[in-house]
Amino acid sequence: MSKRCGDGVSRRTFLKAAGIASASLALGGCGIADKLPSEDTLEEYFQNNFKEMSLDEIQEVKKRLLEKYKKKYGREFVLGTEPPDPDVSFAYALDLSRCIGCRRCVYACVQENNQSRHPQIQWIRVLLFERGTMNFEESEHYYEAGMVPLEGHYTVPIQCQQCENPPCVKVCPTTATWKEPDGIVVIDYNWCIGCRYCMSACPYWARRFNFSDPQISVDELNTNVHYLGNRPRMRGVVEKCTFCVQRSRRGRYPACVEACPVGARKFGNLLDPEDEMSQVLENQRVFRLKEDLNTQPRFYYFFSI
Repeated sequence: MSKRCGDGVSRRTFLKAAGIASASLALGGCGIADKLPSEDTLEEYFQNNFKEMSLDEIQEVKKRLLEKYKKKYGREFVLGTEPPDPDVSFAYALDLSRCIGCRRCVYACVQENNQSRHPQIQWIRVLLFERGTMNFEESEHYYEAGMVPLEGHYTVPIQCQQCENPPCVKVCPTTATWKEPDGIVVIDYNWCIGCRYCMSACPYWARRFNFSDPQISVDELNTNVHYLGNRPRMRGVVEKCTFCVQRSRRGRYPACVEACPVGARKFGNLLDPEDEMSQVLENQRVFRLKEDLNTQPRFYYFFSI
């Protein structure tokens, strides 16, 4: 529901009217009134935060975005807005004894989630450690693909940990990011102001900032998107892993899970005792990164052998 200002005027309506008035004063007297922002641009700029939208507002936003993508990319998109399922609590686990550091998860994530190719943005990074140590300061991030698997070493993929107590959410000044009931920490890109406080607060280096307009060829676009996930982003906003919300909320594994050639990645519903993820937590000795920070990640690691 929209917040109200004064006598029944919504916040968005008030700001939109103020924006039009300001733009008219700034440009109208200069003979460049044709450069005034369009109705669609103003609608997008002043739209409510997604978690405050009514069903009608969500449908309006979907229609506007689908028309925008069709005009910009010349392709038909499927834009999902699926809400969290009350019977689902997502979690992730990674078997480090199986991971071979091939980075197929990285490239599958880039392709699935419409990440910029130029400059290149990757949500997953894979670190190379000497066996018996886990010193992040001495780990190798930029190893050559042909180096792994390397004797006496192991690899640790890291991405958003979907914290139960996410520090990134606490520092966001606009509530552009929040934790959903199914455990996924999401971002409404239209409310992100690019302050990057969330990036500073994250102890896992899991968030990425678009310093320029993301570059991706039309042929490489994934047109199956979710409003809170892999829809095309814009310059000046932060993005990150969302457990492939466009897939997971439709009953599919995240792209990185499907791409792993050795089955090192596990994903599932903690509320289902028969789920693979529940079995991992029950039968494996798991650990989480930087547990002393009380972030309570939903991302677990273990060694099966």
